[in-house]
Amino acid sequence: MRPAALLAALVLVASCRESGVAAQHRVPGGDAERGERALVRYGCGGCHTIPGVAGAEGAVGPPLTRFAARTYVAGRIRNEPAGLVKWIRDPWDIDSATAMPDLGVTESDARDIAAYLYRLGANRLGPPHLITERAITGH
Repeated sequence: MRPAALLAALVLVASCRESGVAAQHRVPGGDAERGERALVRYGCGGCHTIPGVAGAEGAVGPPLTRFAARTYVAGRIRNEPAGLVKWIRDPWDIDSATAMPDLGVTESDARDIAAYLYRLGANRLGPPHLITERAITGH
């Protein structure tokens, strides 16, 4: 492949992804770093295993590993930013029988959480998972 053609192909691929997030999963106004903190603040790891979030090893809800590769959220709505943000904010409005609690997540926090979850793509597990000393030693 010619250098110019290779460069054009790389630019095209790079424009389709930003920080490892596919274009269809970009969340307007969302910030993944704030999302990680919001996941901790709302206690999401009490129910879900979430790669990269310290202590998030819950087994009540599904693990959120490879979240961006999923087609549906909660088996009900397409895995797209607007639907995910709505699910995070008001899960009972989408599925009145869900075990997911309504935690009073703000719009801003829901966008940030969605941005974080979309970093958990098909080909990677997300940021390194921090293992606590207690998990290693049992103390």
